[in-house]
Amino acid sequence: MTSANIPAPPNELPPAYPDRAAWGTATKLRAWQAGAMERYFSENPRDFLAVATPGAGKTTFALTVAAELLSRRVIDRITVVAPTEHLKTQWADAAARAGIPIDPTYSGRKGPTSKDYVGVAVTYAGVAVNALAHRIRTERFKTLVILDEVHHAGDALSWGEAVREAFEPAARRLALTGTPFRSDINPIPFVTYAPDEEGVPKSVADYTYGYAHALADHVVRPVLFMAYSGEMQWRTRAGDEVAARLGEPLTKDMTAHALRTALDPGGSWMPSVLAAADKRLAEVRRHVPDAGGLVIASDQDSARAYAALLKTITGDRPTVVLSDEKAASKRIATFAESDERWMVAVRMVSEGVDVPRLAVGVYATTVSTPLFFAQAVGRFVRARKRGETASVFLPSVPNLLGFASEMEVQRDHVLKRKVSDEGDIFAAEEDLLNQAQASEAASADEALMPFQALGSQAVFDRVLYDGGEFGHSGEVQVGSEEEMDFLGIPGLLEADQVRDLLHHRQSERARQQRRTFSTPEDVVRDVSTHEQLAVLRRELNGLVAAWNHRTGQPHGVTHAALRRECGGPAAAVATADQLSTRIERIRDWAARKSS
Repeated sequence: MTSANIPAPPNELPPAYPDRAAWGTATKLRAWQAGAMERYFSENPRDFLAVATPGAGKTTFALTVAAELLSRRVIDRITVVAPTEHLKTQWADAAARAGIPIDPTYSGRKGPTSKDYVGVAVTYAGVAVNALAHRIRTERFKTLVILDEVHHAGDALSWGEAVREAFEPAARRLALTGTPFRSDINPIPFVTYAPDEEGVPKSVADYTYGYAHALADHVVRPVLFMAYSGEMQWRTRAGDEVAARLGEPLTKDMTAHALRTALDPGGSWMPSVLAAADKRLAEVRRHVPDAGGLVIASDQDSARAYAALLKTITGDRPTVVLSDEKAASKRIATFAESDERWMVAVRMVSEGVDVPRLAVGVYATTVSTPLFFAQAVGRFVRARKRGETASVFLPSVPNLLGFASEMEVQRDHVLKRKVSDEGDIFAAEEDLLNQAQASEAASADEALMPFQALGSQAVFDRVLYDGGEFGHSGEVQVGSEEEMDFLGIPGLLEADQVRDLLHHRQSERARQQRRTFSTPEDVVRDVSTHEQLAVLRRELNGLVAAWNHRTGQPHGVTHAALRRECGGPAAAVATADQLSTRIERIRDWAARKSS
């Protein structure tokens, strides 16, 4: 008999186990949660990986499993491993509502916790600090380990090794994630991998519940991505003054510099976008009075500057959450229970934090990996009642537009040569600072001439929704009636109503264009490049929509299939030739299906 199977001494058992019947009555499980529960208890696995989109209710599923295992005496204790200190408290609060007392203040150095607790909540970093202490605790009792956002166990080799060392003796392990995995060389502990068609190992989930399915079930909100472009001017470290349009094809470095210029609070781009986002929030609050907004900033200085801009725009001081402040968790909780309009945060609200009333977001950070993007968007999609929508304001840069176009595409964890996330063009803030410091230290001249944003102007670019793209060809000025066509979309609409409304407004715009040009050939010949691209994207999106009605396949999945067959980036940033090729390919699909 292993130490993990030795029953705990009677005097160390908790005073009472959760009332499973009461939990089941108090919390009605969603269909996916019930299906995952059935899968879990029919197989009774030691390890189980559940992949469910943010907002779907992974915490409820995990605590229901925990309550059932406790009531059956399969386990005696629970350990929850979360990414952040704030999430430890959030897990403890949710567990308390389920009748499972969990200590969120426990650490390996602390020693034993109160006998009133059934379990503890710790962070991945905390496990890495003292894996042995957690292993001893895991060996002492029959333990269920809940690994929340388990992809973090692959963030660093030391974290993965610590998680494996600490929890290898566990009686049961339940791994959860709600974000797309990335390519890496570090396997995630206790996750099963199997070779794909090319022989590359990929993670295998025991139960998957994606965004498209959750949207169809009304578990999550539909997301409108409001993309803004505009003219940017900056001075390089070499002293050159550069001007470029955000959203136009640029080099990697120029795209990064254009984005940094757009996000500079001293320019005109951020004030314009924040004002547009507040108009959208005002429209949503007409139908959802407590709806809130969140600005996700790159750093603390920018967060404070954005908060000052919002105070000027709205007249109200927003809540500011900085991750290194002790009161950060309390501020988030207070904002969640209030009806205040805006919160500004740095990373703190990017993953797992539950503020269901968030409905409008501004993505104002230089981090643009699929992981971080999905985590950030996940803060806005949790549905409370049918008809609520989410709106996320984005700068028009290729990576972000691509992620927004493919919300429905699932990604597994792939074990291969470590690469930057899906062609990510921007490093995390720390990496940018380190690179800048190293560059400046290497050249005294460059140290005297740091990068400087000189000016920026914002224009409305397009709306991305359900894998499709909608908007006006040509520039649309901030504050114009054309912009309000989209900012003024009602705050309560079903997903298909949003789609129909966008298509209607797109058709109205197309009719206006036809009055200007005599034939479609004139449109393609006489308009500028970005207008021509808009025409092709609308044609492609219309064909994808028709394919959806014909086959039921989600728009994002169809766009991803076209990319696999034809090559090239997401439709939002594809070239005219690439769009034309995809148009011909989907027409070929339709012709073959008809024959």
